[in-house]
This record gives sequence, structure tokens and C-alpha cells, in this order.
Amino acid sequence: MNQSPDVLLLIATGCSHCPSVLQSLSELVKDGRIGQLEVVNIMQRPERAQALGVRSVPWVKIGPFELTGMKTKAELQQWIERISKPEAMSDYFAELMLSGEINKVSELIRQQPGLFTALLRLVADEDASMSVRIGAGAVIEEFAGSDILKQHTQELIEYLHHDDARVRNDACYYLGLSQDKSVIPAIKPLLDDTDKDVRETAQDELQELENAT
Repeated sequence: MNQSPDVLLLIATGCSHCPSVLQSLSELVKDGRIGQLEVVNIMQRPERAQALGVRSVPWVKIGPFELTGMKTKAELQQWIERISKPEAMSDYFAELMLSGEINKVSELIRQQPGLFTALLRLVADEDASMSVRIGAGAVIEEFAGSDILKQHTQELIEYLHHDDARVRNDACYYLGLSQDKSVIPAIKPLLDDTDKDVRETAQDELQELENAT
């Protein structure tokens, strides 16, 4: 049986959503879904909010996930259940992007480069919204030419064989951003892709890679 996680909740006096989130988390403690709940009123302990970089409440930390704003009991329980799932960080990144916290995604990846895999999963996620895919692309572009992107080119190469032309096209573009000439042989077959956009992207990225110093 997995151990129930500990949860940290930051609230503030006068916060309209804080009582509801506190009640939901308290019920999850009673249900055995949470092992321990720590509640901090940042009006009384502003140093905790400052140390964590928290600017608005309610703010909840469940495992690696930091959630801001109103969350229902069902939503909180979903995040608790996601802790042990391999796709959990991808879901979290999508949540951050939808909340306009793209910079938080970049910051987390810089702190833990291995999380780049979770970002790349969004490239091939057919259920991801357009805004999430655009956000993922913006973050990937931030790492153009970086060692982090170069270390994950194999995952993008696998996407070059995806059934969805959109995924193949995006993967090809991101491989070009890696500035790693070793990916050229993997891209070349896309010059004969059935999709016109993919063929054009492959041609553009091959030219960029071949001209790279």
C-alpha cells in the first residue's frame, strides 16, 4: 500500500477560496488520502510564503505539485493519485501552462533536467489542448542548442514515426532546434513524408543543421 503524502497548505485571512480548500484537504486527511496536513496563514508567517515564492493563495503542495487557486476535493484527490503515475509531471506541466505559469515549467526543468521528458510527452499527447502544445513548444524553444535538448533527441526521433503528421512535424522542428548534426540521418526520410508540411519542415531543418557550425 502506498504511503499517503504529506500536504502543505498556505492560506490568508480574508481569502475567499481558502476555507473551501482547507475543508477539502481536512476531509482527505480523515479519508486517509493524506498522511499529514500542515496549514500556514501567511499573514502570520509571511516568511514561509517568501521562501516558497508564493504570491497568491490558496497554495497547495502535494508531492512535487504546487497548485494555486480554487481546487475541489475531487481535483485535489486526483493530484494525490497522480503522484505515483509516470505521466504525472506531464499533466502538471499542462496545468501550469493553462494557468499562465510557463516560466515555472522552464524553471523546474533547469532544476531537474530529467523532467524534460515530461515536457516532450505533451508533443505527442493527442488530448493536449492547442494552448498546452503552444506552451510546450515555447519552453522547448528556450532550450534550443542546450545540452538538455541534445540529451533528449532520441525521444523526439521516435516521434518522427508517429501516425499524426502534426507530431512528426513538431518533432522535426524541435530536432532542428537541438543544433545536433547527429540527428540529420533521422530527419532525412521525412523528405519523402506523405504530408507536405512535414516535407517542408524537414527540408528547412536539414538545411539549418547542415549549415550549423
